[in-house]
Amino acid sequence: MEKSLELVYSDDKVKEQCTSVKAAKKLFGGDATLATKLLARINSLEQADTIKDIINMPPFHFHKLSNKDRKNLEGYFAIDVKSRKEPWRIILEPLDENKNPFVPCNIDEIAATVRIVGIVEVSKHYE
Repeated sequence: MEKSLELVYSDDKVKEQCTSVKAAKKLFGGDATLATKLLARINSLEQADTIKDIINMPPFHFHKLSNKDRKNLEGYFAIDVKSRKEPWRIILEPLDENKNPFVPCNIDEIAATVRIVGIVEVSKHYE
């Protein structure tokens, strides 16, 4: 059986938000629906074989982040927590087998081989 996607969290707080309903609800100001959706998205990520499986799921709306407020977001991507209408995104970074970012990150070329994904944050990225 193939190994599924490995998630590497940027820190313990992000990991807790993505794995604990209580922490997720706190993040979303008590919104249980968003909390449930977040944990479901994380579960889907864990079930995927490669990041390509996530890219190919339209409801996730996998998209590249563009540079913002002098922050270089090259190599970072996002998926929707719930939907396009909600501002919440899971910020991801594809990682190589040594858990290092790809430079450059040509997602179309690497998607089928990426098995480790960094979960950078869950935020209202566009606000």
